[in-house]
Amino acid sequence: MINFNIELDGFKLSDIRKRKSWLKELVKDQGFKLGELNYIFLDDEGLHKINLEYLNHDTYTDIITFDNSEDENHIEGDIFVSVERITENAKKFEVDFETELTRVMAHGVLHLCGFLDKKPKDVKLMREMEEKYIKKYYEL
Repeated sequence: MINFNIELDGFKLSDIRKRKSWLKELVKDQGFKLGELNYIFLDDEGLHKINLEYLNHDTYTDIITFDNSEDENHIEGDIFVSVERITENAKKFEVDFETELTRVMAHGVLHLCGFLDKKPKDVKLMREMEEKYIKKYYEL
């Protein structure tokens, strides 16, 4: 089950059915079964508070992923997304908002699938996987 929770005014998630289908396919493609996946869309301050409280990081970020999986073959988690950061990053990376949103949504699930992004080689692989799934999204 995939849930989208919007906790800020003025944001509407487009293509909800398509996004759910795409995320389910991503999870399946990575060899996992989907449990409950919750996306929570909020503003910079909301995500900053979570970053401070749970990770002790005093920084702004576009996404924070919490793995709630109890079985190594199942994907379950809460993925918090800053719509403000996505807007800024879309400008910075010169892509449209929807593409950046899609990248970030894939990024969260890829973390739940075991992909990392701290070391340069891990970042490279994460980016390759994000691109793969962005392409798949637009092919649907």
